[in-house]
Amino acid sequence: MDQSTPKFQDDYSNKMKGLIFFRALFAFLLLGSTLVYGFQKISVASVPSFLILVGLCTGILLLSVVYFIIYRYAGHSSWFAYVQLTTDSFVITVIVFVTGSFISFFTFLYLIVIICSSMLLFKKGSMIIAMLCSLQYGAMIVFEFHGILLPIDAEIGLMAADVEPIQVFLKVFVTIIACFAVAFLSSLLAEQEKKTKKELMYLEAHVKRVEKSAAIGEMAAGLAHEIKNPLASLSGSIQLLRGEIRYDPEHDKLMKIVLREADRLSRLVSDFLLFARPKIGKLEVLNLEKVLAETVELFEKDMTCCGRVELKIENASNLSVEMDPGHLRQVLWNFFLNAADSIDENGTITISLYPIKRSIACIEIRDNGRGMSEETMKLIFDPFFTTRPDGTGLGLSIVQRILASYDCQLDVESKEGQGTVFSLKLKQAAPH
Repeated sequence: MDQSTPKFQDDYSNKMKGLIFFRALFAFLLLGSTLVYGFQKISVASVPSFLILVGLCTGILLLSVVYFIIYRYAGHSSWFAYVQLTTDSFVITVIVFVTGSFISFFTFLYLIVIICSSMLLFKKGSMIIAMLCSLQYGAMIVFEFHGILLPIDAEIGLMAADVEPIQVFLKVFVTIIACFAVAFLSSLLAEQEKKTKKELMYLEAHVKRVEKSAAIGEMAAGLAHEIKNPLASLSGSIQLLRGEIRYDPEHDKLMKIVLREADRLSRLVSDFLLFARPKIGKLEVLNLEKVLAETVELFEKDMTCCGRVELKIENASNLSVEMDPGHLRQVLWNFFLNAADSIDENGTITISLYPIKRSIACIEIRDNGRGMSEETMKLIFDPFFTTRPDGTGLGLSIVQRILASYDCQLDVESKEGQGTVFSLKLKQAAPH
């Protein structure tokens, strides 16, 4: 799950709309205060500054309308954010220059633009915008100090402030340090927020799957029992009839079909019952690396995999969990089976084992198969949903129920044509 998912796109769109709205609001408030202040205390010397500020605010308002129109077609594009924020940095430089440069009150606007860039463009973007702001502010102050850039209003320019070179250097140095410090800290918070939202989305999807499975399971348990008992009676009756009546090839063929289909239905009901109420396992401390190696060795000999799919174990760590060995092998086998089925011809299944936060062991199963669409990913844990013509659609549902009984987390990431990754997070066994 990444920034291309609908929830992240919605969040990004809201931030983009917020940036456009608050920029327009700032321009409106600045225009209003400039007009009020200007008409009360305007003098001949300050007319150019007044006109530039009024024109600048009007331009920002018009630009906000243009941005809103472009947003409807390019709202999720990072280049659009770069264009806005880069333009904002130049606009702020003009505002700072017009309002006194070295003594301007509006220098803090640089920091606000940098914070906005960290929310939309994260670390790389915020550092680029911080560099632009620093270069513009530094060049403006240095050029004005050396007389290369003449102030709009001599009464509030740098020369009128009568400052020493060391003061100019310190002011520029502190401002640049502040820009990069804010860029680093705000991007760090933005990355943490993105990571937290991603984890919450995973947890939300996990809780919904567990709740859905539990609700279906309660209903299914009674239904499975009701089907299994008459099915066993039907199968037994056919077998008795087959042994007692006179042999007839046509009749015997029909009875074999009935027995075969009854046996298939019985297995399906047994799987459904296992999904509804997983058997309570016998807990044992298991070495994950050893169990993985044994299961991979067995699966490589299975007809689904043999000579077609290569299984590789990478980054194996010496981690242990407390589970029923049968449950763990069943879970792994189902993951390997789904991964192999998603590979049309030859391919690779890569299994990684590594610790997370000391108390969690993560098994990552990655394949280079067909992958899945977002619609399919939402349904893969539903009972009887399958993309295989000969599948029952209960494999992953049973896995989900088994893992829920151990309070484990299961995440899935997939893109069509790029394969699938199942991440199984198990609680490590406490040391004895």
